[in-house]
Amino acid sequence: MSAPAREPLDDPNPSSTIHAPVSRAKIWTHRLLVLVFVFVCAAAGVLLVIMPWTPQWTDNFLLLRYPALRTLVTNGFFRGLCSGLGLLDIWIGFSEAIHYHEDKHP
Repeated sequence: MSAPAREPLDDPNPSSTIHAPVSRAKIWTHRLLVLVFVFVCAAAGVLLVIMPWTPQWTDNFLLLRYPALRTLVTNGFFRGLCSGLGLLDIWIGFSEAIHYHEDKHP
């Protein structure tokens, strides 16, 4: 008894793949989603970079009930960590904008 032949998972000849035409609506939807993603990443990043160093970060209603959490949040290492995550978020957003490309199908 021989095992049944398996079909390859990847097409060995990618040029033979037929691409369906992409509609203008899908292209503009993708562009809009990338733009929104970049704006959200930039806004959240700027907020995370600046906010830990303002008084609103420690003097807020949520931290008044939890003094141990307030001690953690006011720690300089934690503030720096939040600012670093903000810089990373800004970098991710702008990297996505810079490396954005549209596939051109013949």
